[in-house]
Amino acid sequence: MSTYLPTIKQLQYLVALHEHQHFGRAAEASFVSQSTLSAGIRELESLLGVTLVERSRRVVRFTPLGKNVVDKAHRVLRETEELAELVQAAGKPLSGELRMSVIPTIAPFFLPRILPRLRRERPQLKLFLREETSDHAIESLHHGRADCVLLALPFATGEVESEIIQDDALHVAFPKDDPRDPPAEIPPNMIDEGRLLLLEDGHCLKEHALAACNRPEMRASATMIGTSLHTLVQMVDNGLGLTMLPQMAIDAGILHETDVVARPLKGTNTSRQIALVWRANSPRADEFKLLAEELRAG
Repeated sequence: MSTYLPTIKQLQYLVALHEHQHFGRAAEASFVSQSTLSAGIRELESLLGVTLVERSRRVVRFTPLGKNVVDKAHRVLRETEELAELVQAAGKPLSGELRMSVIPTIAPFFLPRILPRLRRERPQLKLFLREETSDHAIESLHHGRADCVLLALPFATGEVESEIIQDDALHVAFPKDDPRDPPAEIPPNMIDEGRLLLLEDGHCLKEHALAACNRPEMRASATMIGTSLHTLVQMVDNGLGLTMLPQMAIDAGILHETDVVARPLKGTNTSRQIALVWRANSPRADEFKLLAEELRAG
């Protein structure tokens, strides 16, 4: 057995290189020079007596063993962070640094309402926010880049704990001069799947909208092109189709100064659940539950 063990810093450099696939970008993300990061990884390879990264001028390629070491490094770094969190959780709740990923269909509509009160009532909380699509946010959570995630359920999250913040009903948004005179609540069978505009892959709202309609043919016919709800609203306003919007976005004024009308989607399972999720067995679970209460208070 080796007398010397890899350092946390060496493992952080290796994980950063795997994430960015570029020495310069990995060094920048690690707040060190490229030579420092490169030397740290070479020291790690020398210590282990193996090659983890194949280097060339244009390509960074991890060896099969290197990929396995990266996977293990993620777990080691996550355990190290949780050790620090265990100590922090013993102090004053909701104080110190907390990294929260938030999905794009929640962040611009929910956070402006919540953050001013949090800053006022929890001045010792240093909340670092990162906007990511649902799949990337959950990946960040399990790799330790995020402490918790604010997203919409149902969504495949892996082993997490969660607290529901609120239900968020779905609406059908269409141009106000739509010739069909839609009713007060729109049944899914009234939606023209050929005109339906949805967010591109990676956004859970797309799946929520399709599941709420319960029409399998929509998946093949709907145009999945929008990168944001604001983009979809502008497309509808220009007569290019119709879309689905959550109540949260409507309440925040997304339809302001447009000729777009939104009416509730009729049926069962026509809402998403806004939830705060964190890694299972996290030592900061009580703190995240308290944060969920703060978010729920609105």
